[in-house]
Amino acid sequence: MCLGVPMTVIESDEVSALCARGNETRRVSVLLVGGQPAGAKLLIHIDSAVRVLDDEEAALIDQALVGLEAAMRGENFESAFADLINREPQLPEHLR
Repeated sequence: MCLGVPMTVIESDEVSALCARGNETRRVSVLLVGGQPAGAKLLIHIDSAVRVLDDEEAALIDQALVGLEAAMRGENFESAFADLINREPQLPEHLR
């Protein structure tokens, strides 16, 4: 399974960006999203930025990844998905 992960831009031009996540840095393509300023959050999938994220969405994805890791270890993971507990599923705006 391939997952997109949020990374933070360190430096960027119109073709690629040096991004960081934790202790990892990686040069990724930004051809789909254009050059981004330092500090911007990008959703990275197979070394390509596929979307610019706001801070809140990047934090939610990070939290979900922590929950996924906990679930894979057999630990309690529900708290990582607190934003989804006790609410009805919602379709994205473009599918309504």
